[in-house]
Amino acid sequence: MTNQVAQVAQQNFEPVSFEANGENITLSEMDVVNYLVSGNGNIEPKEVLMFMNLCKYQKLNPFLKEAYLVKFGGNPAQIITSKEAFMKRAESHPQYEGFEAGIIVERNGEMVEIEGAVKLKNDVIIGGWCRVYRKDRKTPITTKISFEEFNKGQSTWKSMPLTMIRKSAVVNGLREAFPENLGAMYTEDDSLNTGERKDITDLSLQQEIQQNANTEELDVAPAKPEKEKTSVQEAEYVEVSQQTTQEQQQTSMDGPGF
Repeated sequence: MTNQVAQVAQQNFEPVSFEANGENITLSEMDVVNYLVSGNGNIEPKEVLMFMNLCKYQKLNPFLKEAYLVKFGGNPAQIITSKEAFMKRAESHPQYEGFEAGIIVERNGEMVEIEGAVKLKNDVIIGGWCRVYRKDRKTPITTKISFEEFNKGQSTWKSMPLTMIRKSAVVNGLREAFPENLGAMYTEDDSLNTGERKDITDLSLQQEIQQNANTEELDVAPAKPEKEKTSVQEAEYVEVSQQTTQEQQQTSMDGPGF
């Protein structure tokens, strides 16, 4: 899919360097703008900065699609993390001891939990469940989510509803079991509306940056420009595309299937 980022204010942030999965990553402002954004919205400098810092402090490799930005119209940018990144982070935790997950169906008027993502022909899907085990807990952390609340009606949810609700249950279960590691990370399938996404972008990531800034200096200070600008509005904008069809927007929002 062609990246349809319309414009971005050039702030000349210094690149950030960090290690992710044993690899040294250097991430620049233009890397984010040119390769790591989907949608047709106008990316703002603060959104680029927050994304760069999320990748740095959560040690995510955006070039492997462990994290990327999605923005449509004037809505706040959504910072998306892949399910694989959740799994890697959970598996690397010293207290992680595995998980079980599946779907919840209505069968003959009763609610039945099924492991995996397979049901009988007459079963009605009503949700997903996940149990995450930690070595330091006597009982597993159990999460159950509603299919009605999470189903977005997009193509992947229509073609693979059982797989999608199970995946969402796993992501939410891992985040609940390891809030200190996964608390500020969200996938494209999390049931969050635009307003809630804004809260995540503006608050959770700022909190993450502030907490880490106490122990590690941020190397994202803007480089000195040749001519001082007094406002973001005075920065130069590069226009790539300003239009997208509703169908393209719907396809983009589906995200990669797992």
